Amino acid sequence: MIQFEKFTLSNGLRVIVHEDNTTPMAVVNIMYDVGARDENPEKTGFAHLFEHLMFGGSINIEDYETPLQMAGGENNAYTSNDLTNYYVQLPAENIETAFWLESDRMLSLAFSEKSLEVQRKVVCEEFKEHYINKPYGDVWFKLREMAYKVHPYRWLTIGKELSHIENATLADVKAFFAAHYNPSNAIMVVGGRVKTAQVRELAEKWFGDIPSGKKWDRHTPEEPAQTAPRREVVHADVPLDAIYKVYHMDQRLSHGYYVADLITEILGGGGSSRLFQTLVKEKKLFSNIDCYHFGTVDKGLLTIEGKLVKGVKMEEAEAAIEEELEKLKRDGISEKELTKVKNKTESAIAFEDMSVMTRCNNLAFYELLGDASLFNSDREKYFSVTVDDVLNYSRRYFDVNNSSTLCYYSKL
Repeated sequence: MIQFEKFTLSNGLRVIVHEDNTTPMAVVNIMYDVGARDENPEKTGFAHLFEHLMFGGSINIEDYETPLQMAGGENNAYTSNDLTNYYVQLPAENIETAFWLESDRMLSLAFSEKSLEVQRKVVCEEFKEHYINKPYGDVWFKLREMAYKVHPYRWLTIGKELSHIENATLADVKAFFAAHYNPSNAIMVVGGRVKTAQVRELAEKWFGDIPSGKKWDRHTPEEPAQTAPRREVVHADVPLDAIYKVYHMDQRLSHGYYVADLITEILGGGGSSRLFQTLVKEKKLFSNIDCYHFGTVDKGLLTIEGKLVKGVKMEEAEAAIEEELEKLKRDGISEKELTKVKNKTESAIAFEDMSVMTRCNNLAFYELLGDASLFNSDREKYFSVTVDDVLNYSRRYFDVNNSSTLCYYSKL
């Protein structure tokens, strides 16, 4: 059970405090309720571009990194389809430095043609390196566009196409900042060797006067149920043939999400999983195979992906995957196998929670989902999953009409 206290400033900034005196460090985590799904379909990649721009200095603080390093701190950030998260870790006695830096860039991020040009080049290079020039780099562009027809999960956080970032203007950037980067759209979690009274005082001092802004009013179109299988074939200069199969699953707060999470463990959770044991070790059809999902807030994709052993035919490999799925849909799993994957999942969660930084990040995420206290009930939700759930949800998720398949052939 993770202990925390929560209060809200008059401008709408939600503040969560997690005291932990076992560490000399403090963490300040600010999560903005904006991700790639909030972008204009004609101007994608902005949430990720902003993650870069936020480190370019504010009006009052030209260089974000130097004062933080002088205070013994380190920082980073990440963007997903659902959110953007910034976090700082530093010695607890220097925590005010983090409040000063984070509040100033929330209030007065510096915008200039020069800083935009610098970060635009960085993001464009990242786009080319990881998605255009890298083997299999276009896989998720194709899979997302195949699986989603109306929901904004149909594009990656890097953006739908390079031109959207290349053509981003200063006016576009300023409008995006005004719409999303404000107290009413943010959650701050402070953890480590801190006291709630101290955090309240610092939050009021540094964030209390920032105008609340307008809470982002999200109108995300719901993806209609898929009614027929979708397929695409690609030939490219990659070392091995590969197959990717995705299936729509339930959203983050539903019971079906927890069932799907355990199904990914059963099928693809490491060397003892069903797909690895049968298709890699026994039948030697794949050099590696995995099953996972992305933990998205809205309905996500349960994914199976594998690289074929040279000489193995795509049809044989796909048939072997289907055979394993049919086995799960027909016979389900035993209580013993389910208990094993539940225990493995609980251990992974417990190991993750050893880090103050991870706990702070998770508290922010559950608050974004609706309530930070959901963090403490997550494990029970995994343990409430039954063998009948696994059987029934497997039949629902792995329905052929719910599938999108990408066959990726090597030209080499």
